[in-house]
Amino acid sequence: MGTTTTEELSATTLLRFATAGSVDDGKSTLVGRLLHDSKSVLTDQLEAVERASASRGQEGPDLALLTDGLRAEREQGITIDVAYRYFATPRRRFILADTPGHVQYTRNMVTGASTAELTVILVDARNGVVEQTRRHAAIAALLRVPHVVLAVNKMDLVEYRESVFAAIAEEFTAYATELGVPEVTAIPISALAGDNVVEPSAHMDWYGGPTVLEHLETVPVSHDLAHCHARLPVQYVIRPQTAEHPDYRGYAGQIAAGTFRVGEEVTVLPSGRTSRISAIDVLGRAVREAWTTQSVTVLLEDDLDISRGDLLVPTKDAPPTTQDVEATVCHVADQPLTVGHRVLIKHGTRTVKAIVKDIPSRLTLDDLSLHPHPGQLAANDIGRVKIRTAEPLPVDSYADSRRTGSFILIDPSDGTTLTAGMVGESFASPEPVKDPAEEDGWDF
Repeated sequence: MGTTTTEELSATTLLRFATAGSVDDGKSTLVGRLLHDSKSVLTDQLEAVERASASRGQEGPDLALLTDGLRAEREQGITIDVAYRYFATPRRRFILADTPGHVQYTRNMVTGASTAELTVILVDARNGVVEQTRRHAAIAALLRVPHVVLAVNKMDLVEYRESVFAAIAEEFTAYATELGVPEVTAIPISALAGDNVVEPSAHMDWYGGPTVLEHLETVPVSHDLAHCHARLPVQYVIRPQTAEHPDYRGYAGQIAAGTFRVGEEVTVLPSGRTSRISAIDVLGRAVREAWTTQSVTVLLEDDLDISRGDLLVPTKDAPPTTQDVEATVCHVADQPLTVGHRVLIKHGTRTVKAIVKDIPSRLTLDDLSLHPHPGQLAANDIGRVKIRTAEPLPVDSYADSRRTGSFILIDPSDGTTLTAGMVGESFASPEPVKDPAEEDGWDF
């Protein structure tokens, strides 16, 4: 490993990023090269990769094996699951999600990019922008990933020609801009040879921009969840009822966003009851305030009926509750999502019954046009849905809060995840339509 000290790490920032791209674009090789050349690979890991590579008849180590951890991945030479890796340089710490390229595993890209602040989308220089490239760009835009890197890989196979890189970069940037991606950085690389991954390439003197690692180390990390709307989904109610704590009643969970403080007035949603925070415990220690991602136990001045699935929010900054949710979704199941589909919607720690009332549009990836009222969404389709829930949900706009502005739809018969949704997100405003589910007999 590198020589980064604990003191140095404490002063560095954390960047969560994901890789995406089409099949055989070289995502795992890029990640392996990044880990290897930044000296973030343990000796025994590298030795295991060298042995596995030799057993497959390869002359040198196949760096893709550093991330392809499943046995099926190593045997088939493909990425199936999301591989998470943690590494650090003296300038920054990283959590990386290497996602699959096959169309049937697009759902994994949604998982990997949902918490990312940057996405690296790879393109094979020989193939240019393909449908899966456009799909990944659309998902990155929907998930509001603030930074997108276009890594044009395998430049060694096109003789490092600047014209090839420039044409791909121009096409992708124009497409991403139409989607609303705020920033695209294009970098020509060869993951196999190491060009412009960690070290600058000697073969592309026409390129004067950063290497992949240099960009990862210097890109601004501006999304600070501690300053977002404060939200605490209740996961568990703690009532020890011991002689030492006969009246203890705490509400435990992980803070999804914002900061909570002792003495602050809070509202419990969806009931709307209010109280004040009397104490906050973090790891058994009383604190005056707690913030995003901390797991806490909150105690209130009043004895309220609160259970798992409720949401604690500051009274002055409470989201509206609604039974009508409109969102842009990425359908991830093989089973189509249809109008009239009865589902479970999981929002935070709350799960309630719901029905798909309408599918106003489906996005056409080629030209970003909207296909009106398709009736259903197939696997990997992106579209708009209108959902009616059996109980009110306190939902934020996804633009305001990625955690409390998102949800998943679940098949109530077998628990399969059907769809990932972003509340209020849209590429265009769908035309008003009459709701075909208004007369279906459901009373919610």
